Amino acid sequence: MKKIHFNIIIIIIIALFLTTLDMLNLLEKSGKFMLIPIFAFYIIGQYSERKFKK
Repeated sequence: MKKIHFNIIIIIIIALFLTTLDMLNLLEKSGKFMLIPIFAFYIIGQYSERKFKK
């Protein structure tokens, strides 16, 4: 899998995750916990950088 495909898949997953939270009206209630998914996606970004390094 190329890095660009991996990035597109991750962006779609993030968009679906945030859309689902918005539809359930959980973004206002769980604003203080938004650091957890941001940290998880940071770790995924670190992984992709190491895996797809040229």
